[in-house]
Amino acid sequence: MDAVRMLEGELRELVRRQGVDPQREGERVRALIDEATADYEARSLVSSLPRLEDPEGASQELFDRIAGLGPLQRLMDDPSVEEIWINAPDEVYCARSGRSELTGILLTEEGVRDLVELMLKSSGRRLDLSMPFVDAALPDGSRLHVAIPDITRRHWSVNIRKFVSRAQRLEDLVRSGSLTPAAARFLDAAVDAGMNVLVSGATQAGKTTMLNCLAASIGARERVITVEEIFELQIPVRDVVGLQCRQPNLEGHGEIPLRRLVKEALRMRPDRLIVGEVREAEALDMLVALNSGLAGMCTIHANSAADALTKLCTLPLLAGENISRNFVVPTVATCIDVVVHCERDRDGRRRVREVLTVGSRVENGVIETSALFRRDTEGDLVLNTAASLEFEAFARRGIDPRDVLGVR
Repeated sequence: MDAVRMLEGELRELVRRQGVDPQREGERVRALIDEATADYEARSLVSSLPRLEDPEGASQELFDRIAGLGPLQRLMDDPSVEEIWINAPDEVYCARSGRSELTGILLTEEGVRDLVELMLKSSGRRLDLSMPFVDAALPDGSRLHVAIPDITRRHWSVNIRKFVSRAQRLEDLVRSGSLTPAAARFLDAAVDAGMNVLVSGATQAGKTTMLNCLAASIGARERVITVEEIFELQIPVRDVVGLQCRQPNLEGHGEIPLRRLVKEALRMRPDRLIVGEVREAEALDMLVALNSGLAGMCTIHANSAADALTKLCTLPLLAGENISRNFVVPTVATCIDVVVHCERDRDGRRRVREVLTVGSRVENGVIETSALFRRDTEGDLVLNTAASLEFEAFARRGIDPRDVLGVR
C-alpha cells in the first residue's frame, strides 16, 4: 500500500472519531491533514513506512478524497469546466467552453457508486431500483443527474452540470457579447415595469443564467417566490423564498410536484413568481397565476421564440381533457409580454438569438408577435425598427420605449 492510501485510512478514522463533517468543515479537515502528514513524515524517517514523494501534492489529493469528490474534484475546481459526465468508469468526459473532451480519469464501478452516494448525502434524495433516476443539487449549486441499470445498459450514468455563471446582471451579458446595450436596457425596463418574460432555448443555452440576470432588475421592495424541480436559481433579491419539488418516499407517498408548488406559492404573498422551468401541466397553473395580475418569469425548452409560445399553448392541455386551446391560447397572449430566446453557437458561446414581443391579439389561433431584436446574417443582434413599440406596462409607468431603445 502506498503512503497516500495509508494516510487516507488514518485520516478517515480520525475524522470519524472527532465527528468532523468533511463537506462543511473544510478548514478543519485541512488542519487535520497537515498534522497527519507531518506526523507521518516523522514516522517514516525512523521506520519502514513508505515515504511521501510529494507532501504538498499528497495533501491536496487527500483533501480531494476526504472532503471533495476524489478524482473529479480537480474538474470541479477548474473554472473552465462547465459539465462533467461519466458514461462508464473508464469514460469520464468534461465540457470546456461548450466543447466536450475525454479526460484521463479512471474510476471503478464501486468508486462511481461511492461518489454518487457522497453527492446525494446532502440532498436528502435517494437512488435505488424503485427510483432509478435522481435529480439533485450539490452544495455549490451544481446540478446532479444519475441513472442506473437496468434503465441504462450496463454502467451508472452520471452528469454534473456545474454552476459556473459569471453573469449576475444584464450588464454582464453585454460585456460577454450575449446582449447588446439596447437589448439589455429594454429587458431591464421590461422587468422593472412588471412585464412577464418567457426565456427559451435548448439545453445548456444559458436559460438559467438569463433568468438570474433578469431577476436582478426586479425592484428592491418586491417579494419573490421561486419554484423549481431542484434548486438552481441564484436570485439576487433580498426578499426571496425558494421552493423545490420532493420525491416520493419508499412507500410511494409524499411527492410534491411542481404544480403543487405553484399553487402554494400564491399563498405566500408574492409580488413576483419565477418558475425555473415549465415542462408539463404546471404550465396551466403558472398561466392562471399570471392571469390574476401577478408578474412572473420562467424558462422553457424550445427551438425558437415562436416555438416557445406554441409549446406554452400546448403544455396546459396535459392538465386534463376539460382544458381547451380556446382557453389556453388567449390566456398565453394576455399573460406573456416578452420571449427571450437563447442559443449556444458552434463555438460554444452562449448568446441571445432573438427578443420577441407578444401582443394580446389572436388571429385564427395564432398569437400576434413582433421580433424586436434578432441576429442577422453577420451574427449581430440588431433592433427591428419596424417592430411595434406599444407596451401597456411602459405606458402605466410613463416610460417611452423609444428612449429606452435610443431610437426616434
